[in-house]
Amino acid sequence: AILATGRPIILSLSPGETPVIRGEHVRKHAQMWRISDDFWDDWAMLDAQFTRLENWTPWRGPGSWPDADMLPLGRLALGERDTRFTPDEQRTLMTLWAIARSPLIMGGDLRHLDSATLALLTNRDVLAVNQASHGNCPHFVEDGTRIWSAWAPGGKDRYVALFNTGDKAREVGITLRDLGMNGPVAVRDLWSGKALGMQTDRIAATLPPHGAALYRLG
Repeated sequence: AILATGRPIILSLSPGETPVIRGEHVRKHAQMWRISDDFWDDWAMLDAQFTRLENWTPWRGPGSWPDADMLPLGRLALGERDTRFTPDEQRTLMTLWAIARSPLIMGGDLRHLDSATLALLTNRDVLAVNQASHGNCPHFVEDGTRIWSAWAPGGKDRYVALFNTGDKAREVGITLRDLGMNGPVAVRDLWSGKALGMQTDRIAATLPPHGAALYRLG
């Protein structure tokens, strides 16, 4: 019926959690589909989205986007309260949605948008990861960490997202070899916009609990 209209229409499915075994079906018939029930500002829920987005990797690609649900940032519950996510968890949320190319749909009350939330939502370098990267995939290194990478447009530079999902600060890192790169490479922090110099073998950062970092290597 959608094809019969003759108009470009994006079909977004929201049946609750789409079963991964239906991946080929939803990729064929829709452009976006929810991969979980309603997502709220709770760390346990955010932690679970990592696994879901990892599991949907084979079906992610141009025109087919696993949807990790709306961004519960800023003022929530019809303007009654602020998000319960800490600032580090908010950055983790945006970094994960960006590197996994989940649709970015703001779930907060725009009438009460504060400057910190606005900065999270409008960082052009981070949005470019969500909108234009390809080959997005997780790397399994060790418990308590999550690492994703993707190719930037042009296929030479690489985006790398580092996550500390544990409750204590720790170093999270990955070798350039495991990213399919040879050093030396220039490193730029996409959240701060700062150039961090050259790395020859490994990209790593000491992250706070539930914290994240996002870099461009090239």
